[in-house]
Amino acid sequence: MPLNRAILAMGAVVALFAADLSMTEAARADDGIVLRRGNATEPESLDPARSDTVNAARIQEDLLEGLITLDPDNHPRPAAAESWTISPDGLTYSFTLRSGLVWSDGSPLTAEDFVYSIRRAVDPAIASTYAYMLFPIVNAEEIVKGQIKDLAKLGVEAPDPRTLRIHLKRPTPYLLAEMAHHNFLPVNRANVEKFGMSFTQPGNLVSNGAFVLSEWTPQARIVMVKNPKYWDAANVHIDKVIFYPISSPNEEFNRYRAGELDITYIVPNSQIDFIKKTMPAELQSEPQFELNYLGFNLTKPPFAGNPKLRQALSMVIDREAITGKLMRDGSPVAYSVVPPAGDPAYTPTKISWSSLPMAERIAKAKALYAEAGYGPDHPLSIEFRLQTDEDARKVAIAVASMWQTALGVKTSIINEEFKVLVAHRHEKQVLQVFYDAWVGDYPDASTFLDMFISGSGENDPGYANPKYDALIAEAAGTADQAHRRSLLQQAEGILLEDNAIIPTYNRVELYLVKPYIKGYRPNPCSYTYSKDVTVLPH
Repeated sequence: MPLNRAILAMGAVVALFAADLSMTEAARADDGIVLRRGNATEPESLDPARSDTVNAARIQEDLLEGLITLDPDNHPRPAAAESWTISPDGLTYSFTLRSGLVWSDGSPLTAEDFVYSIRRAVDPAIASTYAYMLFPIVNAEEIVKGQIKDLAKLGVEAPDPRTLRIHLKRPTPYLLAEMAHHNFLPVNRANVEKFGMSFTQPGNLVSNGAFVLSEWTPQARIVMVKNPKYWDAANVHIDKVIFYPISSPNEEFNRYRAGELDITYIVPNSQIDFIKKTMPAELQSEPQFELNYLGFNLTKPPFAGNPKLRQALSMVIDREAITGKLMRDGSPVAYSVVPPAGDPAYTPTKISWSSLPMAERIAKAKALYAEAGYGPDHPLSIEFRLQTDEDARKVAIAVASMWQTALGVKTSIINEEFKVLVAHRHEKQVLQVFYDAWVGDYPDASTFLDMFISGSGENDPGYANPKYDALIAEAAGTADQAHRRSLLQQAEGILLEDNAIIPTYNRVELYLVKPYIKGYRPNPCSYTYSKDVTVLPH
């Protein structure tokens, strides 16, 4: 899922600082045990079917609980479902829900709630950008594309209140892990039908997770309190969780140092050396199943139908300089679409020229640039759009400098609010080049490669190659896992040689955690669950 790192208006930050500093320790004690988390920017939605960012998902996963969750090592573990079975042909998954599950309003939670929620995720009226994830389910793709109008024909059923059955049209070995994704989280039908788009607001949202939404102050904080009706409430040792949308890494760091946060979302690269010297025990590092990349708008000039130009721009980027001099957080360079962390069985395909020295890359790039119709007398002029973020801007400035120095490209860097950038990426009208990051939604290479099939809701570049689509489709229908991986590797090679995107680096997630916080560890797909955390006396 895409990452979201934007900077709050300073006025809002100052106001929030004043509010927090006015809180006394006694007031916090009255709230019981409180966990305070930095969480990038304002979530675009708390509706699981209408959101697609990590920071929104982390909140949803505290409020709503799916059939399974993922542990810190990406292994599925029972959640709302106590057990499951898979048919010998791999086409039917049967989940048994825990006995006595209820929603936060006390109403029974049954398998029909999951049927309703999964149908809702493929409903064209909802237009979930993640609907493609459900395509392995019988009739899901046909429903999303409008070829089947009856949602009841989706291959999901509830033969009894505690049994959910999912029927697949092809074996999907990653399905269990995929079901931890927020697109599979349940929502309360009566709740949705009563409040419509506002069902996620405090006082309206009926949830089944470890916590209940109690406050949502836009651009300030989201507060949730312990759900006493949660099936495992006895093992939830936190009374309140507060998510703060502080997207400036430096601002978040300052608030952490001031004692206003227990966990940060990220760490500012400019402070890494200082942090390593002064608070090394609080600095944590986890490899992420994440790709940071630059995308082209492949539906319009100058990049539509011009792979030589795209390759030239990719070749002159010194990725080692970006990670070594700018990032300095241990993030490895990327010459593949699929990151190395997350799917140990898959060996990513690399760009064919990745082993060339920079001097040879630049010489080749200059020739390609000229063949594409550009040069000193006709330089390329482009707009580079990115979310308002300090680290992203540093990378953008460095990349623009590399393009200018090697090729003479003139680049205008445009910072946009994340929601605006997402809209521009989806619309593909004003877009030329954009900065993006994608975290794998489940530990399988397909979570990256499926993005770029024709018609995918997350295919922001607008990439379309029938050979690529055919390989992805063949891989999806292949039961032999070694052969499936080979097909995916071939598809990845086509995507790379088409230069549809520019892989830059794979992030290592650095974050700060107070010594009194135990049990917090993001897994490679960036899942975190506040219910797993313990706050020790301090």
